[in-house]
Amino acid sequence: MASLKELKGRINSVKSTQKITKAKQMVAAAKLRKAQAAAEAARPYAERLSAVMASLAGKVGGDSAPRLLAGTGSDQRHLLVVVNTDKGLCGGLNANIVKAAKAKARALIAEGKDVQFYLVGKKGRAPIKRDHADRIGQQFDTSTVRNPGFEEAEAIADELVELFEAGKFDVAHLVYPIFKSALAQDPTVQQLIPVPAPQGEAGTGGDAVVEYEPDEEAILEELLPRYVKTQVFGALLEIAASEQGASMTAMDNATRNAGELINKLTIQYNRSRQAAITTELIEIIAGAEAL
Repeated sequence: MASLKELKGRINSVKSTQKITKAKQMVAAAKLRKAQAAAEAARPYAERLSAVMASLAGKVGGDSAPRLLAGTGSDQRHLLVVVNTDKGLCGGLNANIVKAAKAKARALIAEGKDVQFYLVGKKGRAPIKRDHADRIGQQFDTSTVRNPGFEEAEAIADELVELFEAGKFDVAHLVYPIFKSALAQDPTVQQLIPVPAPQGEAGTGGDAVVEYEPDEEAILEELLPRYVKTQVFGALLEIAASEQGASMTAMDNATRNAGELINKLTIQYNRSRQAAITTELIEIIAGAEAL
């Protein structure tokens, strides 16, 4: 049984931890509002860009299609671009992203495909290395930047396009979370390169007659790299919002758990203290009766 001194030390230690988790929760809540607004504001632009590309892609085909749209003609070599956070204390967010990436890798490997990883962020590296140490290629470090933005997205996209043009892979998939709320961040796997032709109404172009100047091929040559940058930028915004939401939820749970532990330790401390006092009284009474 722990002594009174040990119990008091544990209570003080848990109280200190509770102060840290509470402060972390408040910081995450303050940052979440801005990160969520940025992620939600970027979605309409990406959707509209997809619609414009759908209209253009429907007018271009065959040998005239840019390589980023047409692909290499093969789908043997796949690159998984996994976007994780650089900091911890955000619950199971990174674990869920890694789980989705590993599931996609297993499915591709089962089909006989060659799989490589391109890792963004620190927290997903170790668990992926444990299972796929020989499949990890490039890594992009975002830990030196306080808030990764379009400049980092542009650097990542340019490197991916260079690797694609150099024939390092045939298909690239982007693995990142979509922010739903502070309680829900859904990992998703999206084809990034070659740029997938948008489906549904956006791809039909409707009955409107649109003339492009210069020609569609020239516009696509400019828009396709921008589309890749926009998708990567959107993933960085989504991971930023997801990190703050998951961190706020995790720290709230940690604060509550710390409070419950403090209550249990306090009850245990009081019982031990009362037992010690009772024992001393019994000893004093027994000694007095002996005299």
